[in-house]
Amino acid sequence: MPSRRALIGGAAASVAAAVLAAPQVRAQAQPSVVVVGGGFAGASCARALKQLDRDLAVTLIEPETAYLACPFSNAVLAGLRGIDAQTFGYDRFGDIGFIRKRAVAVDAERRRVRLDDGTDIGYVRLVLAPGVDLRFDALPGYDEAAAEIMPHAWKAGPQTLLLRDQLAAMPDGGVVILSAPANPFRCPPGPYERASLIAHYLKTSKPRSKLIILDAKDAFSKQRLFEAAWRELYPGLIEWVPLSSGGRVTEVDPATRTLVTEFGSHKADIANVIPPQRAGRIAQSAGVADQTGWCPIDPVTFESRLQPAIHVVGDAAIGGAMPKSAFSANAQAKACAAAVAALVRERQPAQPKLINTCYSLIAPGYGISIAGVYQPRDGLLAEVEGAGGTSPLEAPSSVRELEAAYAEDWFRTITSEVFG
Repeated sequence: MPSRRALIGGAAASVAAAVLAAPQVRAQAQPSVVVVGGGFAGASCARALKQLDRDLAVTLIEPETAYLACPFSNAVLAGLRGIDAQTFGYDRFGDIGFIRKRAVAVDAERRRVRLDDGTDIGYVRLVLAPGVDLRFDALPGYDEAAAEIMPHAWKAGPQTLLLRDQLAAMPDGGVVILSAPANPFRCPPGPYERASLIAHYLKTSKPRSKLIILDAKDAFSKQRLFEAAWRELYPGLIEWVPLSSGGRVTEVDPATRTLVTEFGSHKADIANVIPPQRAGRIAQSAGVADQTGWCPIDPVTFESRLQPAIHVVGDAAIGGAMPKSAFSANAQAKACAAAVAALVRERQPAQPKLINTCYSLIAPGYGISIAGVYQPRDGLLAEVEGAGGTSPLEAPSSVRELEAAYAEDWFRTITSEVFG
């Protein structure tokens, strides 16, 4: 398996090659490309578009004044970093137009995006990067009011702080229950990294406590690595209940912090309920989401299979074998930008090859990872066999320390690149 630094470097080199390969067009016409969503996918795409073709009129639509990053937010829950370390502004986007409004609808026929103040903006090509919406209709008893008692913390910000504060206030000897959803959802290893870092907090601050994972799946990303680390670091502290043992939560009662499964019920002192998800609301409005709630795309151009001239990147897209992660979002955004830059100049887009690396922290100084390479095949993004891999199962502490350092390096690199 290539080293983490090699993968980071390879990804950067691939992007640089794509930028250098695209002709720097200096024409009179200024095709207008609009990007909706200022997270890792949307902000990366807007930047890449402008790098690829300086004469494109690129506009980024994002209602928030700052972006709160989900990667590393699990460390906030464990008291290992502050929320400020997750916060990034939009003041360094140079000659990219920035509209601080919310996009509420898309007229695909007229090629216009309507904003929440009633105005609209036209486009030649539109890139949607709406991330995910939580499906509060998918789990009986769980709605936005319930999330104030049983937080999801699956979007970094106030929910992260709420769950952190609940953990801090829980008496020693309490029971924390984490409910993990069925696939697909944002950041497949995220619930298990979260369980690990909460376990670290409990072990060091409230050692008589216990954490239970109620899981709607029988397997999860990096499972052998996680379970080996739990046996080593947190023996008897974490209990994982898979689908086949009654792990799927079918109902919750916020008033009593009770989670009901097909096999019984579980009473929690703190309940972290991660609900099912779907593509962000604007994707539904634009008509680019199908009956699954996610957005089918062409794997070469990321153009919607349901609406012409609209591209979808990041967590909202159906990425085939490519998981929903910040690394994936950044890679897809750059590939999409290269395709859009070609299409608006009536050139043939190149076939992309994309990298994803996903790091997880088990404890301070203990990291693991999984990496993959993906390319278009049979209408989807398929994994290139033999091109990726995971951290070694049997490894000395020095390797785990390096992986944790690589994770920090990656986060600094991607946030600096995307947000300046």
